Amino acid sequence: MMGGEGFETRAIHAGQPPDPQTGAVMVPIYQTSTFAQEGVGHHKGYEYARTGNPTRTALEDCLASLETAAFGFCFASGMAAEDAILRLLAAGDHVIIPTDAYGGTWRLVDKVHAPAGLAYTAADLTSLDNLAAAWRPETKMVWIETPSNPLLSIVDIAAVAFYAAERGARTVVDNTFATPYLQQPLVLGADIVVHSTTKYLGGHSDVVGGFVGVRNDALAERLGFLQNAAGAVPGPMDCFLTMRGLKTLAVRMDRHCANAAAVVEFLVAHPAVKSVLWPGLPDQPGHDIARKQMRDFGGMVSFTVHGGADAAAALVAKTEIITLAESLGGVESLIEVPALMTHLSVAGSTNEVDPGLVRLSVGIETVDDLIEDLRQALDTTAR
Repeated sequence: MMGGEGFETRAIHAGQPPDPQTGAVMVPIYQTSTFAQEGVGHHKGYEYARTGNPTRTALEDCLASLETAAFGFCFASGMAAEDAILRLLAAGDHVIIPTDAYGGTWRLVDKVHAPAGLAYTAADLTSLDNLAAAWRPETKMVWIETPSNPLLSIVDIAAVAFYAAERGARTVVDNTFATPYLQQPLVLGADIVVHSTTKYLGGHSDVVGGFVGVRNDALAERLGFLQNAAGAVPGPMDCFLTMRGLKTLAVRMDRHCANAAAVVEFLVAHPAVKSVLWPGLPDQPGHDIARKQMRDFGGMVSFTVHGGADAAAALVAKTEIITLAESLGGVESLIEVPALMTHLSVAGSTNEVDPGLVRLSVGIETVDDLIEDLRQALDTTAR
């Protein structure tokens, strides 16, 4: 982890000095499963690629620096990263998750860990009163998404982390939507930060991965054990691609945010649009908290249209530049209906999503082209 250098400098250089043997400026892709040992138990820091790989180490060090973490751990996917965190809990422990958590997070908690004995409650964490109502003596963890997926609600990280710490529980923040460029949960008091690096960190929709960052030694030791024991690690090519994306994270996020602001201005004014969810709107609940804990408001926008679910499904089929697809955070704009796609797993649960909600990942294309694409799709849907 580098010292006082700026964010953009660390995104390009942290954990990535020129290769000492060849002078290669880019970290080599160590495409090997094993490493030669000088003697039994005597090696150069690496023995088997599940346990550690130099390309992965470089990515872990860079991401830890960006998140102000002392320790970083990369995983094969965001869900593998979340699974490792939940494995810190024991049967009988209780975790509080958001009522608008990502569908995959809810599914992992409800369908995988709950049957093994983990108790959970879904609560609206935008209110400390709701957190208090959900709290139990056996509560050991609070799970935050802010901005959340797909409702873009904002949670006061510092307030929730303080409340949990006073009661001996840990706070986890899924920082995927904001990225460390816009928000740094560990600085705000969180114990654990988690990412799907598939999204903004990789940034080009060409690699899947996850990351967990912590400052606590004991937590790091346990997470390192779980990473190696369960083995859900990314390959060196995946790590290389994610590092390449990280180098332009700051400039990409600036454009994502600027484009999203312009798209929101258009959507708010369009007669076919019923409501718009984006933390940058002054009348949004949580706007003041977002201003306090975020550098900018992000590139994710959700909205509803008059006509409900049928109109939403028709709309997302009509965009031409904006691609109908799951995932988010790439340079290209993507659109979807969460209730039928990314959040289908929460149908009928406390985390169910409005079937008329549209989620838009605003890319870095020419913003006038994006607005015109939305205009033609909305105009034809409204007829």
